[in-house]
Amino acid sequence: MKNIAIYPGTFDPITNGHLDIMRRAARIFDKIVIGVAPNHPKGPLFPVEERIELIRENVTDINAEVRSFEGLVVDFARDVGAIALIRGLRAVSDFEYEFQMTQMNRDLDDGIETIFFMPGARYFFTSSNLIKQVAYYNASRIEKFIPANVAKALHKRYRQSEES
Repeated sequence: MKNIAIYPGTFDPITNGHLDIMRRAARIFDKIVIGVAPNHPKGPLFPVEERIELIRENVTDINAEVRSFEGLVVDFARDVGAIALIRGLRAVSDFEYEFQMTQMNRDLDDGIETIFFMPGARYFFTSSNLIKQVAYYNASRIEKFIPANVAKALHKRYRQSEES
């Protein structure tokens, strides 16, 4: 039996902090299923299909599957046979939200554990939202926090919005 974990998120866009967590989780679990949520209420910059492709291009070195999902993450976890949810914690401000979500997920399915990972020190303060905010004004300033394919996609996206 394989130990499978789900790493759910919007990943709009994926950052080096996300990748750091994925790679460390892949050392513990046999397989990581990266679940990309459309998250329409957040109004993502990239469509879900593009986010999936940006992630796939960066996880070829680990046993990972990248796919979209809608609905409750515990239902998605059950569908893929996962025993754990991977969540990232950057700062104390993340803890309260993550704690509430973990308790709800545990109530919905107490057979699926939540495992928290903290990103490496050089990524703990980054978020997809911060990356997008800085990239909007100067995309070259965020290249050390995101993979090259994401930097290229952000440059293209913001160049297109300037031309519109």
